[in-house]
Amino acid sequence: MPARPISSATLSFGLVSVPIQLFSSSESKASISFNWLHKDCGSRLRQQYVCKQDDKVVERDDMVKGYEFAKNQYVVFTPDELKALDEQTKESIDITEFVPADQVDRIYVNKVYYLGPDKGGARAYRLLSAALRKTGLSAIARYSARGKQYLVLIRPEGEGLAMEQLYYSEEIRSFGEVALGDAEVKPEELKLAVQLIEQAASEAFAPQKYEDEVRKRVLAQIERKVEGKEITAAPEEEPQVQIIDLMDALKKSLAQGDTGTKKPAKAAKTKGSAPGRKAAGGGS
Repeated sequence: MPARPISSATLSFGLVSVPIQLFSSSESKASISFNWLHKDCGSRLRQQYVCKQDDKVVERDDMVKGYEFAKNQYVVFTPDELKALDEQTKESIDITEFVPADQVDRIYVNKVYYLGPDKGGARAYRLLSAALRKTGLSAIARYSARGKQYLVLIRPEGEGLAMEQLYYSEEIRSFGEVALGDAEVKPEELKLAVQLIEQAASEAFAPQKYEDEVRKRVLAQIERKVEGKEITAAPEEEPQVQIIDLMDALKKSLAQGDTGTKKPAKAAKTKGSAPGRKAAGGGS
């Protein structure tokens, strides 16, 4: 079944305009939602907004939007004022510059979309994709849609194009805010840690090896409920004893993985690493 576009826009670079269509790059199946029901009759409940001061339910016609500029102090906006604040909906993607893709840190990536050519845009679309592949560059652009302006990166995807919606710089928190603690990395520990990594290294990431086991279990239990069967909780596993000694933990980890049955990964050899280490499989 062919993918259905979720939106259309015009991609512009220089004086060239490319009519394109946006497609979702993924299908979210991870979230399984449950509804709140009335315990007595089983009817679905609906959400209501309650005024804390008057202690009564407020209908939507009596609601206004406000921005809290100080504690419990708001400035109120009318629908027309909010509409005036929105970015003009042009459904346009305007390229501003071209940069090496590896210069855009992955921490900036928010969402990913596929782009396809709309009517009359196939030639220019393929030209842009080929030019980006040839130069090894990706395009930074501003995407205006749904009353907002987004920062995006356009990059080659096969013979086509993908669009990554980026966070703005002020939306990214500094890693410097994370406390790392004071600890010394000992050479012997580092040597064993590197061996452990090489032992579990794979030549490439194979996402098809991984499944959401929690989602599968929940769906199976839902099916049991639909069939009228009872759900029994799985027995809880006894908590594992924590190994305090780091060297001991590394050595035991290496011993558990060194089965001699896996194909060696083509990882860079580390001086002093044990010969014949085998790859145990896993995402890189």
